[in-house]
Amino acid sequence: MTEPDSLRRSPLDAEHRAAGAKMAPFAGWSMPVSYTGVMEEHRAVRSTAGLFDVSHMGEVIVAGGQAEAFLQLATPNDVGKLEPGQAHYSSLLTEAGTYIDDLLIYRLAAEEFLLVINAANAEKDLEHLHAVARREFGDGADLSIRDATDSFALLALQGPRAAALLTPLADEPLDTLGYYRCRWSCVAGRKVFLARTGYTGEDGFEIFVDAEAAGGLWRELMTAGRSHSLAPAGLGARDTLRTEAAMALYGHEIDDTTTPFEARLGWTIKLDKGPFVGRDALIEAKSRGPARKLVGFEITGRGIARQGYSVFVNGASVGTVTSGTFSPTLEKAIGMAYVPSELARVGREMEIERRGRRLSAVQVKLPFYKRETT
Repeated sequence: MTEPDSLRRSPLDAEHRAAGAKMAPFAGWSMPVSYTGVMEEHRAVRSTAGLFDVSHMGEVIVAGGQAEAFLQLATPNDVGKLEPGQAHYSSLLTEAGTYIDDLLIYRLAAEEFLLVINAANAEKDLEHLHAVARREFGDGADLSIRDATDSFALLALQGPRAAALLTPLADEPLDTLGYYRCRWSCVAGRKVFLARTGYTGEDGFEIFVDAEAAGGLWRELMTAGRSHSLAPAGLGARDTLRTEAAMALYGHEIDDTTTPFEARLGWTIKLDKGPFVGRDALIEAKSRGPARKLVGFEITGRGIARQGYSVFVNGASVGTVTSGTFSPTLEKAIGMAYVPSELARVGREMEIERRGRRLSAVQVKLPFYKRETT
């Protein structure tokens, strides 16, 4: 099938096509969905290592003497607790306390931050950030907000062998780079911004590199990875991996109708840090408790539940599936759904309607998969 010319191309587009990747439109980009198959790539990430191109993610640089104060107001997690070289998970919220997007914030320096946002939301995220800046800080603020998406390629090296694979290529010991820590570094002779973050539930690294240097770095990583059974992995495996780890995806578990308390993400909300967009609504939401909650489930018979399928308890329609897949790790069908809070209980039996047929399911503890740490 011919792809539209309007799709954006990753700096690694030629590498994917040369490797025979199955390409597909995703959030306005032409991106690799798989190379050898989702199941095989998924299992490589869980057992050895996988290399993803996630250059479609948006990057925004927020800098200036008022950058920290601005992000404290624009996001609900406590940016003031981030030291240079640290990162955290946060979000952009509406005044109603619902999601505009979720994001990662990396503190590059005292007055400089990198925000990584979802590709599908990049335009509205930037509009929101500029609107908050104009409203709260005015035109004379010591603050800049810059879309840096075209400057970077973003590679994600994930899996239990990721650190061993990367160590000979890195200029500094990786055991000094802890979880959710980041630094400028040199990998395979190229300057990169290296972060110990990811979206798979495994140990691993996200590597920001100049777009012009991305192809060479991809090839060097793939060559170095041969002895570690490294596999190129596409967005299909990324989705099944994040579902097993119960990581939220905008448009599935979170959107502009969802609060963090409903989505099991209340830990990212720091109501006592001071004012931020959505705080008043979230104080009220927390006091009354969420009317619905995100739960995990397993299908106990045959079939796979997909996003949008209806959930039934005792014959009544009570909720909707947000994500569903066959888990290559657990070898069973799993998913997440919103149900009324009073019905959210591990072990509760449910039914999920799939094309006019009811599938039996049972609520289970989240996440479905959690890696062992030493």
